[in-house]
Amino acid sequence: MKTSLTAMSASGPERRVHVHQITPRQDIAAYTGQRFITLLLCPNTLKAETGTTPNITGTTPNIKHIVVGRCYNYITLVNPSLRYDCEAIWREFEETVVQRSSCNVKVKDYHQMFHAMPQTWLCDRFLFWSKTRTLMHSYAAVDRNFWTLEDTLVGYMFNDLIWCGHEEDLGFDFSSCPEWSECVDHPVYSLWRQASQNFAETACGNVTVLLNGSIENAFNRKSMFGSVELDSLNPQMVDHVNIKVVSNLEGPFIESCSHGSIVDLIEILQSRGFRWTCTDNDITLMFLQCIQNPKQSSCQTCANSLLNRKTVAFN
Repeated sequence: MKTSLTAMSASGPERRVHVHQITPRQDIAAYTGQRFITLLLCPNTLKAETGTTPNITGTTPNIKHIVVGRCYNYITLVNPSLRYDCEAIWREFEETVVQRSSCNVKVKDYHQMFHAMPQTWLCDRFLFWSKTRTLMHSYAAVDRNFWTLEDTLVGYMFNDLIWCGHEEDLGFDFSSCPEWSECVDHPVYSLWRQASQNFAETACGNVTVLLNGSIENAFNRKSMFGSVELDSLNPQMVDHVNIKVVSNLEGPFIESCSHGSIVDLIEILQSRGFRWTCTDNDITLMFLQCIQNPKQSSCQTCANSLLNRKTVAFN
């Protein structure tokens, strides 16, 4: 069921904001046909997933070839209008990491690298997320109007990679890197923190936030969204923050627009003067999850219900 809540600007009167339904691309809807109609008639819950990281303890093998190769692929095939020096970007990255110990790479140390790869985005296309990684990628793939941090050059180049310097030699440590929790200035965390801040600071128009309603603290102040991206959003540039709360198909149903940490997020948005909307169980997200896993009982129940309705109609 779609839920629309009242949004309030800190500097203005209360106003009613209705959530706009995002419609899947026509080619996807045509291909899936029957299941799409089924979900429209039988909205249920949607599975929210988190991503996984390859089981590598040290720097990702062949990291230079991967990073530089991804860079050339990005400027050649993904966004040919961009002109970047991929080798220069790699050199800035390498010098930042290998010249410092693995727990002493600060956010500011990456400034030269980011300076070599500036990037801007069109308004109304920013998609933020927390604990919904797999679903987020599916959502962005279906609705091409959305762009995520992983769609930026830096996100594309370094996604799912691990790196750290070797404290004794000037090079990467391919045998062991510390966990993020082991040090404040972790080389991977510092890069993603700066990338997240840059992405959020350029956000404009309507932005969307995808959160997991099947966990406690769906909005977590210690997450990258809660600790970096939210604080970097500019209420003078952002028209609306559209929150979408998604739960697992079979539950548990822990948080929603009106319960749990989502309420804290809304209060923060209001205090900073943002206008907002919040939606529980968005129909497009439910559609995507059932397409990915149509044998889930929630999806099967709706499909059987639709078939029964058709049988009665024909009789």
